[in-house]
Amino acid sequence: MNIHDLPAVNASLNGLSGTFLAAGYAFIRRKNKTAHRHCMVAAFVTSIVFLACYLTYHGYLAAALHEGPTRFLRPAWFRPIYLTILISHSVLAAVIVPMILITLNRALREKFDAHKKIARWTWPLWMYVSVTGVLVYFLLYRIFPQQ
Repeated sequence: MNIHDLPAVNASLNGLSGTFLAAGYAFIRRKNKTAHRHCMVAAFVTSIVFLACYLTYHGYLAAALHEGPTRFLRPAWFRPIYLTILISHSVLAAVIVPMILITLNRALREKFDAHKKIARWTWPLWMYVSVTGVLVYFLLYRIFPQQ
């Protein structure tokens, strides 16, 4: 494994986080609080590992290889669609971090009414970020490889 394998690892971690989020949602709908808690903590841990890998990859590209992120150039007709997905993903990825921390904190402190109020917003945004993270990877590296 080398540094250039990290985008695939990152996409896998995003996909795994999304899977935990979906399972956690299903469990809470069935009132299985224990399974819900385990899935949401797993989604959180998976997202932390993703962030570490993401920062490692982009930090190494910049510091060691003196490269910027891969740019989406071809096909030109799809670039605006890709950039719309990427920008919404990036903005929401930044917005979701404090929301996740607040939501998790409220659950851990057993303030479940307050937890539910913010979780109604946190969950769909977190799921969107996880799913679009995988989509960005496939668009940039598999469907329309830019190398």
